[in-house]
Amino acid sequence: MAEWLSIIGIGEDGASGLPDASRQALAAANVVFGGPRHLAMIEHPDKRPWPVPFALAPVLALRGQRVAVLASGDPFWFGAGGSLARELAPGEWRALPAPSVFALVAARKGWRLEEVSCHGLHAAPLSRLRPGLAPGARLIVTLRDGKAPAALAAYLVETGFSASLVTFFTHLGGPEERVIATTAGDFDGAVTEDLVVAALEIRGVGRAATLATGRADDLFEHDGQITKRPIRALALSALAPRAGELLWDIGTGSGSVAIEWLLSHPAMRAIGVEADASRAGRARGNAMRLGTDRLEIREGRALDVLPALPRPDAVFIGGGADDNLLNALWACLPQGVRVVAHGVTLETEALLAAWHGARGGQLLRFELAEAVPLGRRRGWKSSYPVVQWCVTR
Repeated sequence: MAEWLSIIGIGEDGASGLPDASRQALAAANVVFGGPRHLAMIEHPDKRPWPVPFALAPVLALRGQRVAVLASGDPFWFGAGGSLARELAPGEWRALPAPSVFALVAARKGWRLEEVSCHGLHAAPLSRLRPGLAPGARLIVTLRDGKAPAALAAYLVETGFSASLVTFFTHLGGPEERVIATTAGDFDGAVTEDLVVAALEIRGVGRAATLATGRADDLFEHDGQITKRPIRALALSALAPRAGELLWDIGTGSGSVAIEWLLSHPAMRAIGVEADASRAGRARGNAMRLGTDRLEIREGRALDVLPALPRPDAVFIGGGADDNLLNALWACLPQGVRVVAHGVTLETEALLAAWHGARGGQLLRFELAEAVPLGRRRGWKSSYPVVQWCVTR
């Protein structure tokens, strides 16, 4: 099908800031879709606001006609462009972006955009920022509405970064632009406009999020059902996460392995399977608090839950492996899926050794000891050995 849809970025300077190509696309369109704010910026005989809740169907229903869509700034950075492009063939649309709000903020602040972490929090919790909170970090954050700046400042105070420098921009790039510079701890809640973006320079004594695999155990609430830090690092190394992949974490417990999997890249996906309702709730809480609220928890026995799950790229079994589970996995997993299983008991060790003999892969045994007080001296306290079987289906 010939190109029929123009996806046009527009800024707060309205129609006057559009380049010639965008003006021509608007003039040629039979219908223009957009938010009420954007539609008010242009003249056109057939302007149609997006439905609430947001839906693409009205645009797609006009396939083949000349249609234009207005979106804020760059439509492919936290905008409608990606959603539309997923439904269309490459030759059906063209994009005419304007500078994104992130580019405008970076230009105002004099920041190198490639060194800044950018977040769209219109429909996401503030905890998404947690992995990026470390002294010296710079973040640009688009916010939901005029109430969100106060919530953002409170969140920074709560996490120990009350000294962070915060610059709020409202109606950035337009005639009503306003700038408020403050610290999180001193913010008085003065921002009321709904169109707001924040530039953050993180300062304070809060606990910085580490980028290394094998995060401290005390970051996770747990009842003892947790893959401990050194073993977790070895598990993630064996799972070998790659951008955009899906993990099944069977017997997720505290969710620590799935959460670290998700922290490795923004496009990662994970499903934790947990039969114990209290542990499932604890894993959800850990995921939310640590900025990985996209962790999906399926409650129930693994054998009952697995058939309904989307096919994974990797599977982790932190404990409780048995022949029935491994046979079920081998029957349902496609070739190429990486499987990592841990065992502590003699029975599980024997099971994994047998499967290693039959299916190959790598079998490792870890024995760790920690220095602890022993009278007036110190001695080694050994933990239970862990056997790890790693195989590609």
